[in-house]
Amino acid sequence: MELTFLGSGNAFASGGRYWSSFLIDRKYQFDAPPTLLPHLKKLGVPLPDLEVIFITHHHGDHFMGLPFLLLEYIYLTPRTKDLFIVGPPGVEAWTEDFAERCYPNITRDAGYRRRYVEARPGEEQKAGPLTFRAVPMNHVKESMEAFGYSVQVDGKTIAYTGDTMFCEEIFELAEGADILVADSTYSEGSGPEHMGLDDIRVIRQRLSPRTTMILTHLNGDPNTNGLENVVTASDLATFHFD
Repeated sequence: MELTFLGSGNAFASGGRYWSSFLIDRKYQFDAPPTLLPHLKKLGVPLPDLEVIFITHHHGDHFMGLPFLLLEYIYLTPRTKDLFIVGPPGVEAWTEDFAERCYPNITRDAGYRRRYVEARPGEEQKAGPLTFRAVPMNHVKESMEAFGYSVQVDGKTIAYTGDTMFCEEIFELAEGADILVADSTYSEGSGPEHMGLDDIRVIRQRLSPRTTMILTHLNGDPNTNGLENVVTASDLATFHFD
């Protein structure tokens, strides 16, 4: 299994990092920042091969790249197979509305179907070939719903917190995970609205040591010395798992 980070930074592109998102096996995309399209092209990813896009929540650094992908499919890179887009309840309405505001008429029939799947906590769901679970996370709960996802790919279980503060739901999300991609916005301490290295230390102690933790959504370079099986994401870096 191949996991490639398109970016590893927070909303402020701290340290010159691009906005956090990653791609598994060049087919399954997790979050869609504004730089989604140029980074997929830089990596040489065949755009029609994308099968599923997971959106954790609708802050701009996590979904604003979608209209450019839809534009590409109309004018430059036709696709025919369905594209699955997973997100919080209402994902179809706000994605289609936002795309239409960016480029009027790009949501028209373009030879393929966009098939939206709303996250439903507490049950196993399907999106294209993938089986996944959605778990609510603790991120600006007063204004929107945010989800983490646990997905099975190539015999591995990958869990992704998206943006969140520390919460017990993280351990539900990470149950049985081979890999946990975790928000670690703060190089020291924790909160507000996101986790930091203090939270990562607690999570590392409570998770199985076999679970590889990859830290992303960074505002700096956290010192992970002494944290077993914890690595830090970087822009366009690829991790391989057997």
